[in-house]
Amino acid sequence: MREDVEVTSSGHPWFGRRLFPSAAPVDTIRQMLRHELRDTGWPYQPILPATPMAIPRASYAEVFRVAAALVELLRRTALETAPTTAGRLAAYRMPDSEDQLWLGDDFVEERYADCVVRPDLVIGPAGPQFLEFNVSGALGGVVESHCRLDVWRKLYSDEYGRTLFHAPDPLAVRAEMYRSLSADLAVAPRVAIVGSARVEGVTSRYFELEADYLNNHGVTARFFEPEELPEAWDCAPQLRYPVGLRNFTIPDWMDAGLDTTGVQKALDNGCLLVGTQTSTFMHSKQTMGLLSEGRPWMTAADRRLVDRYLPWTRVLSERKTGRDGEQVDLLPFVIENRETLVLKAGLGESGKQVLIGRDTDPATWEAAVGEAVADGTSVVQDFVAPRTCRTTLIADGTDEPHEAEVAPVLGPLLFQGRPAGLFCRFHADGSAGIVNVKGLVSSCDNVMVAV
Repeated sequence: MREDVEVTSSGHPWFGRRLFPSAAPVDTIRQMLRHELRDTGWPYQPILPATPMAIPRASYAEVFRVAAALVELLRRTALETAPTTAGRLAAYRMPDSEDQLWLGDDFVEERYADCVVRPDLVIGPAGPQFLEFNVSGALGGVVESHCRLDVWRKLYSDEYGRTLFHAPDPLAVRAEMYRSLSADLAVAPRVAIVGSARVEGVTSRYFELEADYLNNHGVTARFFEPEELPEAWDCAPQLRYPVGLRNFTIPDWMDAGLDTTGVQKALDNGCLLVGTQTSTFMHSKQTMGLLSEGRPWMTAADRRLVDRYLPWTRVLSERKTGRDGEQVDLLPFVIENRETLVLKAGLGESGKQVLIGRDTDPATWEAAVGEAVADGTSVVQDFVAPRTCRTTLIADGTDEPHEAEVAPVLGPLLFQGRPAGLFCRFHADGSAGIVNVKGLVSSCDNVMVAV
């Protein structure tokens, strides 16, 4: 294995100028990557990464330092919209389907809402810009990053097991999260991974991979389908699973025809599944809009942090709001400045319910804005033109890797505020825009590591 690092060009200094050389033949890398992600439901990708994506340690640290600070501000913003859960449900105009799976203890419910977070950001002209915050136990990127890192560690380690880069393993950090939760509650670290292989796009191995990892690293764990959940609590005390991961979303289970009654019974009988249902308020893009607009309790330092790292975002309604130090009428401004804005639904996922103004004709944009105002849960946000970085890829049918300029969307994983790996995804053809790894042939994913 070559231990030198080659220098290449970059679309922004934040990415640095380092590019790892390939450490094995193309067919070997293909086989290793596809073997690790086998049978997880991850789509077949005709283009794969040939190396990890390397960035400077300072850039890596900046992402997690800022992400943790913004998540804390986001949490406070969400909780202060109303003093009670009922008040927040009304303030956010949440669908009736989200009024379930609450813990009986409000303090515990609110305390553990932000255990599992993955913001999405791009590197814009001024550096990192956080576009949204995914706050849910069902985050994408965890298993995928673990599998990618397993391959890169094997290929980029010396004879003493030392790697040429720094990157935490998401499953190792999540294991520490479970240990911490168990210590908080004074219970045994026995972990329930709750999900279902009947949801489109996932398989039982997707959940069992994490359970196996935990069992091999000193934490007892088991994957539970919904109908199996009584076995997590209706048993002898020493056999119960008092903590766990809520690795599903209510909409996904509704689409699959799955009943959440068993989950509610597990919660009612002492099983803490994170993130708790309060995470939905943090997940809503309305919270980001409120934070961007500013809250009365924010310090000057909070305001500078938000202004620096969040693009201008506003909850869409008929009112005046601040823009570049002036007050503007929001709706006329949004209509007139279509090409610089993005319209997003409050609870949209995987790039759904997102309308990019510059890619939309004026009539369609105006109609969508009108519908969003009537609904009252959408936001508008400044469009951020992503900068690019150089990476090395492997295409099907080729014997050599090739370099490409791509515009990655970064997904820093944080578990109880701890850095847990930097997932990223991009279009392998170099195009920018929404990246849904499960939706487009050109989509590719990788991990970013610090060097």
